Amino acid sequence: MPDFPSIEEQLEVIERGTVEIVPRDELISKLEYSKKTGTPLRVKLGCDPTRPDLHLGHSVILRKMRQFQSLGHHTILIIGDFTAMIGDPSGANKTRPALSKEEIVENGKTYFEQASKILDPNKTEIVYNSDWLSPLSFSDVIRLASHYTVARMIERDDFLKRYQNNDPISLHEFLYPLAQGQDSVHLKSDIELGGIDQKFNLLVGRHLQKEHDLSPQVCLMMPLLVGTDGSKKMSKSYDNYIGIDDKPEDMYGKALSIPDELIYPYFELLTDIAVDQLQQFKTLAETDPRNTKHELAWHLTRLYHGTEKADFARKHFEKTVVKKDIPDDMPILTLPANSESGILALLNDHNFTASNSEARRMILQGGVSINGDKVDDPQFVLKVEQGASYIIKVGKRKYFKVESSA
Repeated sequence: MPDFPSIEEQLEVIERGTVEIVPRDELISKLEYSKKTGTPLRVKLGCDPTRPDLHLGHSVILRKMRQFQSLGHHTILIIGDFTAMIGDPSGANKTRPALSKEEIVENGKTYFEQASKILDPNKTEIVYNSDWLSPLSFSDVIRLASHYTVARMIERDDFLKRYQNNDPISLHEFLYPLAQGQDSVHLKSDIELGGIDQKFNLLVGRHLQKEHDLSPQVCLMMPLLVGTDGSKKMSKSYDNYIGIDDKPEDMYGKALSIPDELIYPYFELLTDIAVDQLQQFKTLAETDPRNTKHELAWHLTRLYHGTEKADFARKHFEKTVVKKDIPDDMPILTLPANSESGILALLNDHNFTASNSEARRMILQGGVSINGDKVDDPQFVLKVEQGASYIIKVGKRKYFKVESSA
């Protein structure tokens, strides 16, 4: 029989950083029954592989799932290969475009690889909701739809706003929360995890379980992580993200760019700092934000890259930003002598920026220089003279050298 921690100890871990638990008293009852019978709770998290790369915003809910693993409960990660083809309407002001099967399969491959940097793969059951949703017949879908009313659907904030603004709502969007709820019915989940923007979908799952005479799941919602700009939720679209796969130096540097008021929330939601130590960091964030931010950057980098690389990232920052020294280990790009290369292609084709648009933006904002001279024209062409070398700086922390071949 599993030896679960006390209910009080489990609640301390579970409630850390949590926005809302519906209903909390049922969570306590489930934990008590679990401990009494030695039966792990079934904790479900659904992820639609709409993008191939994860950032620390995604890690908030994945870390909560990891905490349930550490408490001894059974965790189920649903790869929503079926629901991703519908498109989650949560927070949408228009119908989301559905992804192709090929896009979903490709994104799903990398999703779990990145999630495994947070979850324990050996304690994670991986399922695909196409296994039980695809076989549903049209009559099955009609029966599923009969369990929920249009009036209840329109109560949902994003649907209500679109309805009031006369913006179109496709009927298939009503099926998304029903499909996600059917996941809960099929898996008989005790707890479902999600961001606060998923509250409606999670409650639909609870409702459908009741309709099928199952013990309804407890819905646990986590906050949406504010991005490095301090205003919008973390998103690649807003360019305010820290990627799980970011290089150590980039992760460290991006963490230092956050506003002071985000230091404590990032410690609470993104690190393994013990609960009794969090208050100390909250105080330090108010009295010494600069050094506390360095502590945060080091802890985050260590989580994803290890202590050695976190130490290197700290030294790299001090050398290239604080002391403004050029690093000795910068990448070297060799180009043919007397050749020409447009600056946009030079940055993007060799992965020094994520896209042409990012390279263009950085140039226009004065973030690119060659041998100390700023490049202010996106159409600039570098002429590689024989025997010459060029130190190119991108942003505050990235350097690389271009050398001519013999």
